[in-house]
Amino acid sequence: MSDKFFFKGRQDARQHHTAYGGFETNASKKSGSKKFPLTLVVTSESRKLELAAEVAEAGLYANINVDTREGAVESIAELTAILNKGPTITVAKAPSRNDPCSCGSGLKFKKCCG
Repeated sequence: MSDKFFFKGRQDARQHHTAYGGFETNASKKSGSKKFPLTLVVTSESRKLELAAEVAEAGLYANINVDTREGAVESIAELTAILNKGPTITVAKAPSRNDPCSCGSGLKFKKCCG
């Protein structure tokens, strides 16, 4: 006999969104923080001290490794990307039709300057 005739209990349609590979709840992983430090590779001990000073001045956290092998290459792209990031651009909101006019007349924007 088929099992479709037997009651298996209520099928809950509101399952937790992370249980089945759904959304990533901790999506923002800010690099340079204490939990997610930058990983930098330098070629000398003196360069390590320079970068440690830069990282501390910027208020970031980093794991700095020294690679003294022949032909080693510095890897500080993460740090330069964070330090060269420009400031956030904010744009002033344009007044809507029913807002008071910015010229100070006391009229609505649509009757005065709009």
